[in-house]
Amino acid sequence: MTSLTSLTSKIMISKNKLKYIHSLEKKKFRTEQGVFVAEENKLVADMLHSFECELILAKPSWMATQGDIPVKELLEADEEDLKKASFLKTPQDVLAIFRLPEEQAEDINPAEELVLALDGIQDPGNLGTIIRLADWYGIRHMVCSPDTADAFAPKTVQATMGALSRVKVYYTDLPVWLSQQAKDEISIYGTFLDGVDMYEKELTSNGVIVMGNEGNGIRPEVEKVINEKLYIPDYPVGHAASESLNVGIATAIICAEFRRRQR
Repeated sequence: MTSLTSLTSKIMISKNKLKYIHSLEKKKFRTEQGVFVAEENKLVADMLHSFECELILAKPSWMATQGDIPVKELLEADEEDLKKASFLKTPQDVLAIFRLPEEQAEDINPAEELVLALDGIQDPGNLGTIIRLADWYGIRHMVCSPDTADAFAPKTVQATMGALSRVKVYYTDLPVWLSQQAKDEISIYGTFLDGVDMYEKELTSNGVIVMGNEGNGIRPEVEKVINEKLYIPDYPVGHAASESLNVGIATAIICAEFRRRQR
């Protein structure tokens, strides 16, 4: 990659360039162009060595902290430039456009690792939180149904706080993919009100943990292939409690217990 000095230029950012950046708020254009947007200083720095970078708009102060920057086009920007380009209410010092990853869900091996599967998670904030949780608990692969929120939408990328540089997210026909894992005798876990108390259940160090939609939970066609039903008990037993847990909180509880068993 060319050095920072020869790449940097201070020119007026064109209307066409701004229009292109703004178009990437929509999944249709991200898919067509094969790219996504990331903002904020640390988040972009974290992603620079995990994704191929097409474009960076940045203040000179941010550039000075990075050394040589692996990017095809590097444009020096001031605060006004970043305000025009940014999706944030309060932009920081850098905006970057990265290539979308091309990995396939078939490359994952739940026989050797713990994998998260998301069935219809709709809220970008919830998805971003779950990706951060996966990163915290050393879960490196996440398989999502096609109707799960887009991990590479600007709001979701922001919510991951850089965890996308370490957690690979795949979209596929979830019942079909899970059915294949079940045929291979992989443990597929899901949470249900009629499940077994997770604290009394033997948990494996590999397999798939399925988390369901915020309002409807795990859909019936996915439930059919789940072979290990778990229940997160409230405490104390029998007291009046909320009807359900936020999916991000439930994921944290489940992942924490799985990892605790491995210590």
